[in-house]
Amino acid sequence: MSRATIEEVAALAGVSRSTVSRVVNGSTAVSAEALAAVQKAIAELDYSPNRAARSLASRQAHAIGLIIPEDTTRFFGDPFLATVVAGVNARLVGSDHVLTLLIASDDPGDKMTRFVRNGGVDGAIIVSHHTSDTFIDHIVDAVPVIFGGRRTRGRVDDHVVDVDNVQGGRVATEHLIALGRRRIATITGPLTMAVGVDRREGYRDALRAAGLESAGEIDGDFSEQGGADAVRALLTRREPPDAIFAASDLMARGALGALHAAGLRVPDDVAIVGFDDSPLAAASGLTSVRQPMFRQGELLADLLLDLLGGRPVAGTTILPTELVVRRSAPGV
Repeated sequence: MSRATIEEVAALAGVSRSTVSRVVNGSTAVSAEALAAVQKAIAELDYSPNRAARSLASRQAHAIGLIIPEDTTRFFGDPFLATVVAGVNARLVGSDHVLTLLIASDDPGDKMTRFVRNGGVDGAIIVSHHTSDTFIDHIVDAVPVIFGGRRTRGRVDDHVVDVDNVQGGRVATEHLIALGRRRIATITGPLTMAVGVDRREGYRDALRAAGLESAGEIDGDFSEQGGADAVRALLTRREPPDAIFAASDLMARGALGALHAAGLRVPDDVAIVGFDDSPLAAASGLTSVRQPMFRQGELLADLLLDLLGGRPVAGTTILPTELVVRRSAPGV
């Protein structure tokens, strides 16, 4: 009879391969429920770990993979990603691990997945992931992973560092309502990302509470060009908006440029709020929802190092946001 595999144990226990691996290797970074389920599955299948594989797994690469499933244009042009990377790197400087940056909008030929599964890194941080990034599951099954932002189709045993995106979207929209604006539109991030869905949900919550209808929802794909294109589309409507919540500062900056090009004054004709409070928000006089980007990076690194060290790690850590008011949507 063939020997039971770790994948069969994971399937029977209803957990990921990496969770089974942590149990087998004596890690404490496993919930009591998952531990019991894995131990029961091991007993039922009479599973015994392959000693050679365990010996190979015990060799450390002393490297952390920071995986960003985006194209290089998005990565190098987005202040959010740059600041998160800086936070991760700041924490790893004092550790025994080096940072390995892996950028790819998908994983053609499974190159990235093979690199990770063949021992190229000890663990991974995954940021800016989309619903379509199915290769991520193969990485989660191979090494410990911490996610920057929740997954749209996550697992119960995912470890996540996120901000309160719903609350951030709600506060931004409530601020515009308090200014007396009644035709409020939003430029969303990609709805293939939980962050795009959550910020839109906060916007919708605030409108519902105020008894207002949306003046439009357009996907701006988190890019400056997307923000500009979204504004041009909104201005063709019979009743164009008098306020816009843009779900990132890059999109808000694109929106500002398009509004000025159309001869509209900000905030007199159209008030605008962004999200991130990146340096470009201050430079543009943009009211923005501040998220602690550098702190997110630090926490992602800290929690992964804890996970690799066998220390208990919370399933989800949520950081607060804060509205920073500037001239694009001044205070009441």
